[in-house]
Amino acid sequence: MQRLSYYFVLPFIYLISLCPFWLLYRISDFTFMLLYYVIGYRKKIVYKNLRNSFPQKSEKEIMRIRRAYYRYFCDLSLETFKTLTMSREKALKHCSMTRETADLFNSYYEQNKNTIIVMGHLGNWEWAGNAFALQCKHQLYIIYHPLTNNYFNNLMVKIRTRFGNRLIPMKDTFRQMTKNKNIRSTTAFIADQTPPPENAYWTKFMNQDTPVFKGTELMAGRFNYPVIFINIIRVKRGYYKVKAEGQIVEPATCAEGYISEWHTKTLEESIKRQPETWLWSHRRWKHNKTS
Repeated sequence: MQRLSYYFVLPFIYLISLCPFWLLYRISDFTFMLLYYVIGYRKKIVYKNLRNSFPQKSEKEIMRIRRAYYRYFCDLSLETFKTLTMSREKALKHCSMTRETADLFNSYYEQNKNTIIVMGHLGNWEWAGNAFALQCKHQLYIIYHPLTNNYFNNLMVKIRTRFGNRLIPMKDTFRQMTKNKNIRSTTAFIADQTPPPENAYWTKFMNQDTPVFKGTELMAGRFNYPVIFINIIRVKRGYYKVKAEGQIVEPATCAEGYISEWHTKTLEESIKRQPETWLWSHRRWKHNKTS
């Protein structure tokens, strides 16, 4: 059944990827109407997440952000498929690093230093990986959760590695980073996923008790690689800038919890500037703090 569904959907995905951008966004507009007004995909979850995150906002403002989020979510989904056939020139035109950010990474490359990226599901994180591959000298490794559907997982691997990036399954992070010590590389952690609560670092994030994966902090401390927080700013529809919002140069000297607290708060500040571009339909707060 997985194979059948994959080969049924795949031609439509490639057709979408071949669409010019003006048509891609018309399809996105139609998809938004269907998803928001007809299907109502996870509307209660999105509303609850927004209401709890922004208790000071009016009901009208919460509903405005929710609607804007669904519009953006549809754009993001189709933009991801667009990567399958997008040229290098188009990729850089639509998503590029700021000059200062590219220079920061390339400076570490010239110093023969590996680095760690920490970021969230904010903006088009898939295109941000393309921007890194096309503008920076390090080999980029992205930590990811493989999908349970092997066929669609292979499709996402193809999308994410098209411009030369490589993927590391989360369970293999330490082993692969150890193996890559002598390769000038950057390892990217998307740190706003939901970890098992008993092994997490707990903090306040978006006005709520939130468990945070310790992996970024543990790997940074173990290897003492500079940690750089990356924000993906939506400039306008279909256009993004990738910007470094801060760094920790010597993570091995940091107290326990400092790096986790830092990147979580930095993400929160970034979300508040463009709230509609974060992944609000994710069940981020499904665990309660027990102690």
